[in-house]
Amino acid sequence: MEMICIVCPNGCKLSVETTIDGLKVIGQKCKRGIDFARSEVENPMRTISTTIATTSDEFPVLPVRTNGEIPKNKIFDVMKETRKVKVEKAKLGDVIIENVCGLGVDIIAISNIINKIK
Repeated sequence: MEMICIVCPNGCKLSVETTIDGLKVIGQKCKRGIDFARSEVENPMRTISTTIATTSDEFPVLPVRTNGEIPKNKIFDVMKETRKVKVEKAKLGDVIIENVCGLGVDIIAISNIINKIK
């Protein structure tokens, strides 16, 4: 498996092989590349940025994101939860969905856009 490390500005091209002794990573310029490759293979994590519906005609969606990483295989579960919510008013940093899907991560507002509704 090949991948590009995104941990530091080097952008190392990594080659990852599964061996009898475990994962073998080639191409990294630092230890962080090994850790990145191992994480991507064993337990890939992601942050999500999306929008949530609002009750406003002027601003029909609110930009939101997770305030931490979630397992990659839980992305669709989290997105399903975001589709269940309709926000009336929020400001930057407000928690919109607390502990989404029991993952210990919140969905937070990343805009004041609907805080301006009169």
